[in-house]
Amino acid sequence: VQLVESGGGLVQPGGFLRLSCVASGFTFSSYGMHWYRRAPGQEREFVASISSNTGSTNYADSVKGRFTISRDNGKNTVYLQMNTLKPEDTAVYYCYAPYPLRGWGQGTQVTVSS
Repeated sequence: VQLVESGGGLVQPGGFLRLSCVASGFTFSSYGMHWYRRAPGQEREFVASISSNTGSTNYADSVKGRFTISRDNGKNTVYLQMNTLKPEDTAVYYCYAPYPLRGWGQGTQVTVSS
């Protein structure tokens, strides 16, 4: 299982970013995918998930209405569109392929600051 995130960076409050995670080493279309994040000094926390078949989504309350998770099975890629970013969204964002794969990407840094 290999997951490679990209798209992080420095953005001002109220701005937006789109994260991407390219997957390989497994049948991407058969698995749900998740995004997690770890803020400085905090535990890693769930952000969003998307199912493999129906594309149903789930979000943490802290990002609901601002973030959108999506996937393109033809490109083996899962996305996280992040709008109206806040300083508290500053974190390293990770792509995760859940059980039974339990694979993590290396993470991409998102910094929200003026």
